[in-house]
Amino acid sequence: MSTAQVLASVDIIALRLSPHSLRLEVLLHQRGREPYEGQWALPGVIVNGSTADNSLDAAAARALAEKAKVVPRHLEQVGTEGNGVRDPRGWTLSTYYLALLDPAVVVENAQVAFFDLQSVLSRELSLPFDHGLLVERACERLAAKAVYTNLPLYLAPERFTVLDALAAVQACLGQVVNNTSLRKRLERMKSEGWVQDTGEKVQPRLGRPQQLYRHTPQGAGTFMFDRSLLAGG
Repeated sequence: MSTAQVLASVDIIALRLSPHSLRLEVLLHQRGREPYEGQWALPGVIVNGSTADNSLDAAAARALAEKAKVVPRHLEQVGTEGNGVRDPRGWTLSTYYLALLDPAVVVENAQVAFFDLQSVLSRELSLPFDHGLLVERACERLAAKAVYTNLPLYLAPERFTVLDALAAVQACLGQVVNNTSLRKRLERMKSEGWVQDTGEKVQPRLGRPQQLYRHTPQGAGTFMFDRSLLAGG
């Protein structure tokens, strides 16, 4: 690549809540070419390269469809990182996205797998380029929005209990959240049509039957609360 060229790409930080550990996992793709052939990295594509893209959002959706064959519940642009040292090929730009996935999603491609998010954040699992930094910044975005919006519900099961929602929120924030405050939020969202009561209940191994809800977003935006969940909102 000549010094006059800038390589533009999109990279995706796709997260799911593990139904077993209730910890966040990040989707990684094993690179099939140099640089860093064979290493696990964020799924991404070159923008408007051999495949035409109408927009960055379209390129982001294509990255998940081509590399992992998954459709996100929520996809949003986080930022852009660019310099002459992040990629050995020369000056590059990466516009990176946060994608939230259904916890029941599975991948069947051997070159794609879920890894424990904390192993990436702690650098126990080292990613090529500056992908570790991109994961860190996307997770900061998720944590910041989790206290004011409905974003964690995109990580909950299709039919979820209050405890399922609580697990999703706590995984996003990395800390314990007040159960009563979350119940109030779900009731507020229910009154606005963003959460529906299914009329069904599930019996956990211990305790009383739990009501099942469904997340029903009204449009492409997020539901905003006027107080932080951590402040007892």
